Amino acid sequence: MKRSQRVAFCVNRLGVVLLLVQLCAPGLRAQVGQGLLDFNTATEEQLAALPHFSQSASQAILDGRPFESIVEIHAKLMESGLTEEQASEVYGRAFLHINLNTGTREEILLIPRVAGRMAHEFEEYRPWKAWSQFDREIGKYVGPEETNRLKQYVFIPLDLNTATSEEFQTIPGVGRRMAHEFEEYRPWKTQEQFQREIGKYVDEKEVARLWRYVVIP
Repeated sequence: MKRSQRVAFCVNRLGVVLLLVQLCAPGLRAQVGQGLLDFNTATEEQLAALPHFSQSASQAILDGRPFESIVEIHAKLMESGLTEEQASEVYGRAFLHINLNTGTREEILLIPRVAGRMAHEFEEYRPWKAWSQFDREIGKYVGPEETNRLKQYVFIPLDLNTATSEEFQTIPGVGRRMAHEFEEYRPWKTQEQFQREIGKYVDEKEVARLWRYVVIP
């Protein structure tokens, strides 16, 4: 084997090893559910493509953003003329994540196919700290497929001082640049500090939207 071929072979092997390390690293765990369109960050075109969405429904969402709760969004959709059944169908495609540690029963019951018993289990196991805990506790009542479906609708707040860049990027609308700013200003001590520093890059409404997903223990 020629020297150039040996170098290329070693580089390729190194790439495979690094990829395996990244995939197996314990820090790479999403704490914000993935798979659904986020009402606070969806484009006008994405909203218009949702089932039963009229122009008035799309405009009501765009005008009211950012929302703090799926309950607020549900009220807007009811005002726009959607039925409860139609709204539930929409929520199979788009939602606003619920904080597993503070979400209300009213919020939880808006998750499609969730009834009072499951809402109670969501509350029963607080405080939630990791998806592994969610898999274990909710998995007592439903199978892995349903457990993963439910994950799409919720989030476990990310610790501003310890979360990884990859975890921050599970927050809807957060890319590498904002994840870097979250890490840059550590240690975080107060919400006021967060508002001041992140407010250098985005407006007040966006700061409030981002604050929903994080916590300073």
